[in-house]
Amino acid sequence: MTDALDASYRFCGDLSRREAKNFYYSFLLLPPRLRRSMCALYAFLRHTDDLADEPGSIDAKRSSLLSWRVELDRALDGNPIAWPGLPALADAVQQHSIPPKFLHAVIDGVEMDLEPRPFSTFQDLHAYCYRVASAVGLCCIHIWGYNSEGGRAEKLAEACGIALQLTNILRDVREDAELGRVYLPMEDLDRFGVSPDELRSPVPSDRLRQLLAFEGRRAYDYYGEASPLIRLVAPVGRPVLAAIVNIYRALLDEIARRDYDVLAARVALPPWRKAAITVGALTGRLARPVPRPEGLLP
Repeated sequence: MTDALDASYRFCGDLSRREAKNFYYSFLLLPPRLRRSMCALYAFLRHTDDLADEPGSIDAKRSSLLSWRVELDRALDGNPIAWPGLPALADAVQQHSIPPKFLHAVIDGVEMDLEPRPFSTFQDLHAYCYRVASAVGLCCIHIWGYNSEGGRAEKLAEACGIALQLTNILRDVREDAELGRVYLPMEDLDRFGVSPDELRSPVPSDRLRQLLAFEGRRAYDYYGEASPLIRLVAPVGRPVLAAIVNIYRALLDEIARRDYDVLAARVALPPWRKAAITVGALTGRLARPVPRPEGLLP
């Protein structure tokens, strides 16, 4: 490894330790080479998000993301670039044969957040979740190694990403609504008689709890659908997959335990619990099909 490439990987590792939170716990379960690749992927994701969140007009942010696409492609083609994490990402893409279309899909998803607009149907939301979460999972299984089984693994990775993103959406309902972002499908709000304004209330109404429970059931279904993926991932990647899935599944369990009151305070797991889940993933105890809870639908 050249000094410049080694420096790029160190940059990505430092950024991941500082920012990755839920995900970095799981990176520690990988051997160094794969851990470096995961950190390079995370650094790319973090920087992409930051470009959309930085101060400035929507047009300026859109221009930044367009330039970022160009810089990404230049790096993947082996050309000099400015951002220090891209050499490591380009190396990881080459090592693990990660299709660049997944990286561009992530940028597509971030661009969708520049001008928040309602999602009319769950199908519309699914397309967004694919870009910001499933595409990431598809990159991950390339890093870990997997048995496709004729495309089955890729479909399961897609479902896993949907489950994780739905969990994020439930956790951040009020925070997102205050920023003008409503990710819950309008068809579901209409079904339960919930107005978007209610998502900014400090206390959820009964009908809002019913709506969130409905979305929670949907997330649990996707966790269950994705559960066979762990058997198709290479053994070295199974603990990290189990850790990621079970940290997020535990977060969803905590949301359900609070009867879907996600408005008063942001639901989070304490560090010790994330660490315990990560340690448990090493034993394979948590790598089992996820049951669907009963009683979540009105």
